[in-house]
Amino acid sequence: MAIMITTEAGVPIYWEQAKQELMKRDRIMRKLIPQFGDLHLTGRGDAFTTLARSIIGQQISVTSAQASWHRLLQICPKCTPAQILKAGSENLGLCGLSKRKAEYILDLADHFKEKRVHAAQWNEMEDEDVIAELINIRGIGRWTAEMFLIFNLLRPNILPLDDPGLLKGISVNYFSGEPVSRSDAREVSANWEPWRTVATWYLWRSLDAEVVTAAQQ
Repeated sequence: MAIMITTEAGVPIYWEQAKQELMKRDRIMRKLIPQFGDLHLTGRGDAFTTLARSIIGQQISVTSAQASWHRLLQICPKCTPAQILKAGSENLGLCGLSKRKAEYILDLADHFKEKRVHAAQWNEMEDEDVIAELINIRGIGRWTAEMFLIFNLLRPNILPLDDPGLLKGISVNYFSGEPVSRSDAREVSANWEPWRTVATWYLWRSLDAEVVTAAQQ
């Protein structure tokens, strides 16, 4: 059974141990991690809000996603499932959401309101069990579910192979900028277990802001 991740002063409790082990095992991490001092992964509190923002941010720029999010908060200040459902598709469209994204947000809200997801138990569930539940919601694929496990549940060993920022980070830091495959990424990441989230986070940090994953907006 998965163990609930706790934090000390906002830092995931495993963070320092992960840093030390990664630097011992991996020469790239040994050079990379010290460049970012005391920076660390920061969790997001509310599960529904995190997932709603992830859906809004899909396939658009960070700036556009933030604008849509701020407009959404004007009509749904608390961003609760009940507020979203009450707003309806038309009002969500006025926030700059496509018809499909509005449908996805409404489906997400309905899943939470009708308790078709077990959000209260996610902290104790295994990674793949949480992912399996999330991908049953329209608009949430494996990448979005993995971002949720990283940024909301603070799981230490997530490797989001569909994330362009991760692949770019591996390319730049391990392959001198040459393109890398998912197989290459798996091979490199084998040395990171059980701290693949932490290594991924430092690779994201190593990139320019415009290529860092939109999940971090």
